[in-house]
Order: sequence, then structure tokens, then C-alpha cells
Amino acid sequence: MLIGLVGKPSCGKSTFFKAATLADVLIAAYPFATIKPNHGVGYVKVDCLCKDFNTACNPQKGYCIDGKRFVPVELMDVAGLVEGASEGKGMGNQFLDDLRQADAFIHIVDISGETDSKGEPTKNYNPADDVRMLENELNLWYIGILKKVWRVFARSLQVQKQDFAKAVAKQFSGLKVSEEDVKEVVRDLNCEVDNPSGWTDDQLKSFAISLRRKTKPMVIAANKVDLPAGKENYEKLKKDFPDLIIIPCSADSELALREAAKAKLIKYVPGERNFEIIGELNPAQKEALDKIQKNVLNNFTEGTGVQAILNAVVFDLLKYIAVFPAGANKLSDSKGNVLPDCFLIPDGSTALDFAYYIHSDLGDKFIKAINAKTKQAVGKDYKVKHRDGLEIITR
Repeated sequence: MLIGLVGKPSCGKSTFFKAATLADVLIAAYPFATIKPNHGVGYVKVDCLCKDFNTACNPQKGYCIDGKRFVPVELMDVAGLVEGASEGKGMGNQFLDDLRQADAFIHIVDISGETDSKGEPTKNYNPADDVRMLENELNLWYIGILKKVWRVFARSLQVQKQDFAKAVAKQFSGLKVSEEDVKEVVRDLNCEVDNPSGWTDDQLKSFAISLRRKTKPMVIAANKVDLPAGKENYEKLKKDFPDLIIIPCSADSELALREAAKAKLIKYVPGERNFEIIGELNPAQKEALDKIQKNVLNNFTEGTGVQAILNAVVFDLLKYIAVFPAGANKLSDSKGNVLPDCFLIPDGSTALDFAYYIHSDLGDKFIKAINAKTKQAVGKDYKVKHRDGLEIITR
């Protein structure tokens, strides 16, 4: 799974990226500080299975704090997008090419209204314009890709009598388009797939836009919400785009908390609305942390919003669930590590799918699975649930 951070220049993408990953990246108050994409590891947060068994776990990947399991996901921070990117303006061509393999986007919006469309300082800018701009550029990107090949592709598809969904998915596999994605768009739009070469420009545009929304879904991070006009602009944005997931966010605050925790000045669980001071703070540090508590953590149920946004992308937008390999009689592996793994798999996956996800041998030799919580055996068609612990029994 790859999650792309997108947005105009100077909206806070790199700050969000660093807050989520603690990677060493350049954060600068000028456009195009990011040129080449930064890749790093962020984490989604789930209640660990160790809580159910009143024990402590030993994660191989990620970590666990007070029964909260942090499971790794890959994040990518790319160059800022400006209007006309689909035509190559700004870092447009490189930006869009970098995003081909992303499964979903987090659109970082400067909700304070203090940067204009180019990322330069201003006052009273309408953040809704940024949402419209980015949606439009992504749509034009997909439309352009389809238009470039559509005439020849559609004619070939008809002559060879190929399956429409399979052919489109193969043609656009570089954008992570699946057959099921195409089928869902065709059903939603009631497309005439027997004569694609006869499609009008409007039909092709509608298909491209729907395919983009299906294959590159997006959460809006209303960043800098703690600045003077932030909260008011956030409420307006929710009314302007009622169908989008919009979450208030202060990436600066999250980064400060994460770095203070790393320095062992505070104990902080990402996503929580409070922290505990455990080290010696100087007056400036104490003032900064008090300000974060008062202006951010006390005001928003999502805390700083960074963790809530990552969770929303994976669990609400992409519909994944977290599942633990766990023995029915013991929770540790052969090396004594308790609940060492936690996997993110698509909702609706079966026990057999989960076995294959862990290792192909487990899938090939699958007999049954045992639910670690209930101790009951389940078959290959059992639909795995969020936070299940399953032991795979093989022949």
C-alpha cells in the first residue's frame, strides 16, 4: 500500500510527512522545496490483540504503546501541484508520474488561507479553491492518458472482441487500475461497452473522472487549523464538499509532540489528546507544549489530526482491516516473540486469503484456521474480521 501526499506548494506536505514518519526531510517556507519524492514509513493505529489477552507483545515491524499497535504503511511526499500541472506546468509531469503507483491520496490543504494558489504568503485566500484545483488537475491527468490512446485502443478492442474491463485494466495497469474498478465504473455510469469507439468526449471524460475517483481516492487534511482563520475555513470547507472526508489537522503540532517524545521530554501516543511530561523542559519548550495542548488537543477530537487522517485513509477510504497471526494456545512464534506480526488486508478477505497473504505455502496447504479469541475452527471461506487473531492449520 502506497499513500501519496499531494497539495499545492507550501501547504505543509513535508511537515505532515515528517510528523508521520520522523524522516529527515527539508521543510521550507518557499514553493517547490520538495523536488524528488520522499518515501517513508507512517503508521496506522489499532487496538492491539495483546489487550484481549492481558499480555505484552513484541512487534517485528511497527511498535506498540500501552496496547495501541502501530502498523507500518508507506508514505510518499511529492512536489507541489499548481494549476496547469496536467499540461506540465510547475513540477507537473514529474509530480503526476510519481503518483501513478499510489493507492490513495492525502490532500494537504492550508486551511488558514495564508498562502495563495502558488504557495506564496497572502491573506484571506479561499482553501476551497485548492480542493477544486487539485481535483480538476487529477481528473485532467486521467482524461489526457485515456484520450491519448482511446481511438486506437477502442477500435482494437472491438475488432478483437476483447473483454472491456480486462482490456482497460491491462492498458492502465500502470495506474493500479483493476478489472473490478472498471466494472464498478461501468455499472455506475451504465456505459455502453459494446461500442467504445462511438463514445463522445463527454462520455470519455465521465468515465475517466469516475475511474480516477475509484482508483485514486482522497482524504482532505485541513492543515494549519490552529491558525486564526483555520477553524472557520474548515467549517466552510465541510459545507462546500459534503461528500469528501475532511479532517482538521496541525502537522506542526504533531511534529513538535513526536520530536519531544523522541527526546524523552514527554510521553505521547500519536493520535491521543494529551501527553505526560517526563523530562526537564526549559521555559520555551513548556510554553510551546502548553500552546499545543490549549489550541489544538483541547479543541479537536482528532487531536493533531495526523494519526486520524492516516487511519481514515487505510480503514475508511481503502477499506482495509488489521489481522494478527496468533496461535490458539500460544501467542508467540518459534522465537518466543508474542504477536510479532499484524497485517493489513482488504475487508472481505477470507481465512484462505489471509493464509496466502502470509505465505503461499500456507495457502496451498491450508486445512482450516483457528480463531485465537474463540478457540473455534473456521473454514477457508470464513470472512476475516478487524482485529481477528488466526492460527493457520496446514496439512
